[in-house]
Amino acid sequence: MAYEPSEEPVALKILVAGGFGVGKTTLVGAISEIRPLRTEEVLSDRGIGVDDIDGVEAKTTTTVAMDFGRITIREGLVVYLFGTPGQERFWFMWDELSYGALGAVVLADTRRLTDCFPSIDYFEQRGTPFIVAVNCFDGADRHEPEDVRIALDLDPDIPVILCDVRRRASAKVVLVTLVEHALRTLTPAAG
Repeated sequence: MAYEPSEEPVALKILVAGGFGVGKTTLVGAISEIRPLRTEEVLSDRGIGVDDIDGVEAKTTTTVAMDFGRITIREGLVVYLFGTPGQERFWFMWDELSYGALGAVVLADTRRLTDCFPSIDYFEQRGTPFIVAVNCFDGADRHEPEDVRIALDLDPDIPVILCDVRRRASAKVVLVTLVEHALRTLTPAAG
């Protein structure tokens, strides 16, 4: 179906959340058609004793506000991506970022799986549709999606998928999975 200029344009908002160093900025950058807006800052002494860098010792920067990207699906249909900051001290921004979101991708790193619990709790408490995308880091043990679901105590209807957020095709699968899940979740069952 072709876009008619008289139709109201449609914009979808998707959040990308998860723990510190899980790949949120990388996912937004891999799939965005524009150069992403990034609010990366160099890790400083202020984070010592506050930010847990176990497992991501090589990380030198952190998102302090958000990442922003855009994908045009077709004329009149645009997806806006908002990467949330991963550290607890920046969580106050999540309410503003999540306002009006279709759903969220919770990125998980199996080396630091507990880091995604706050994101899962946040979206569960607000009834926001979400999926869990396990970012398969080089050198990290691979786990089956069902094993991750059990470890995170997720309902069976929440998709859990494996991905490599550095790859555009993989990031696309993540976003398509989220949109399909959100549509199933938000569309009333015919009865």
